[in-house]
Amino acid sequence: MNRSETVISIIARIAGRPAASIVPEMELVADLDIDSAKALELLVELEDHLGIEIDDEDAANMNTVGDVLATITSIDPQPA
Repeated sequence: MNRSETVISIIARIAGRPAASIVPEMELVADLDIDSAKALELLVELEDHLGIEIDDEDAANMNTVGDVLATITSIDPQPA
């Protein structure tokens, strides 16, 4: 599973939706009902599964699935 597929899978699980229904244009809050608690869970899951660290400014700018994908692809994994 590549990074994008992992991101979609995590978003789908947290939103309680099938991964196939998740598209980049979807808004995390309006379309997927991801509230602040679920947003925090999403950040932690992404960081843990992908070995990255998302800073607060980047996290605040993630409003759509596409935003999440763009942010994730711009961050290099942390060395193990």
